[in-house]
Amino acid sequence: MARKPPTKRIAVLAENIYEDLEAWYPILRLREAGCEVVIVGPEAGVVYTSKHGYPLKSDKSISQVKAKDFDGLIIPGGYAPDKMRRDARMVKFTKDIFAAGKVVASICHGPWMMAEADIVRGRRFTCVSAIKTDIINAGGTYVDAEVVVDGNLVTSRTPPDLPAMMKAVLQFLEAGA
Repeated sequence: MARKPPTKRIAVLAENIYEDLEAWYPILRLREAGCEVVIVGPEAGVVYTSKHGYPLKSDKSISQVKAKDFDGLIIPGGYAPDKMRRDARMVKFTKDIFAAGKVVASICHGPWMMAEADIVRGRRFTCVSAIKTDIINAGGTYVDAEVVVDGNLVTSRTPPDLPAMMKAVLQFLEAGA
């Protein structure tokens, strides 16, 4: 049986010290759903390592991608978002995906990128408790729930919340089909 081509193209940001499950669970779930997943790092073809040393090789560099070419963005947690938010190109890409009304999903420390891109102001969100105050100070309203959907923003707290987060992301993608 011939497999139909992917209907959605999703970027997943990569940087060192990402949380293993928070990158790989979304990648595998999206691929299972028939999406094309593009790993985007500061540089193309570089292996970024997780908190536990697990490799994630970037397909493209952030300078090679444009928001118009994607249907959504996943920002994994761990400590990688602290590095990502220092890269103006990654911040702009996040802001551009959001401004285009496409899904921007993050978990754990991922909302640091959303704060840096100034897209949580006036929005409801959730995250790991360690950065709750940072995101509140960026103008967001914290909700303690496994997943919070506010328009095109989808946020979750920690790895046990990944199934709820990905269900919300896939529902958003299906609704926009």
